[in-house]
Amino acid sequence: MASQVPDVVARSTVSVEYAALMGSGHCPLGMYILPSPDNLFVWDAVLFVHQGYYADAALKFRLTFPDDYPNGSPAVQFITDVFHPLISQEGNFALGWRFRPWRPKEHHAFDVLHCIKSAFKKNTLDKLREEDCINREAFRYHESAPSFASLATQSVQLSHSESALFDRDHHTRNRGTPAHAIQFQKLSQEQLRQTQEKLVHGQKPRGRATSGKDTKNST
Repeated sequence: MASQVPDVVARSTVSVEYAALMGSGHCPLGMYILPSPDNLFVWDAVLFVHQGYYADAALKFRLTFPDDYPNGSPAVQFITDVFHPLISQEGNFALGWRFRPWRPKEHHAFDVLHCIKSAFKKNTLDKLREEDCINREAFRYHESAPSFASLATQSVQLSHSESALFDRDHHTRNRGTPAHAIQFQKLSQEQLRQTQEKLVHGQKPRGRATSGKDTKNST
């Protein structure tokens, strides 16, 4: 019976922290979150970057909570390919630069989400130390702003590709795992017009992810 307690505590904590994302300032602006329909311990997310080297990027990532959460920190993996000092070639995101060590009573899922968004801001990138980075090649490129900006722009362009936006299994790193819960859908010109009219008149499109904005279409 005692062995079940951590799982119950973890489930309760994850549920409460997801509900807390609806609170003011908890979910970062430009970020959308949905729990996996098959596993509460997996949250799928999309970050729309608004400024800096990665401006206009649409980046899918996934949070996976350990069975003993909040004692252990979530793991973050980017599904979208992105060249970044804190993201490995396999898509793993380094949390150590912000949470060293992870403190269960102080750190929460929304802190991780804000950490992820912050990682794409120029002032954060400029302050990173090499020992904090798991992509040392990207860190070295960052020493030359024009070169790094060019590679970051390539990541932005790749994030807009049809395979990155619309394929449910667009990358080998995601094969064998559940499809990302947030899926973009191609719209015809007529569907686009109808959606725009709904937004103008304040109607909510079908499907909603918890976000730092109002609504987000998802399927």
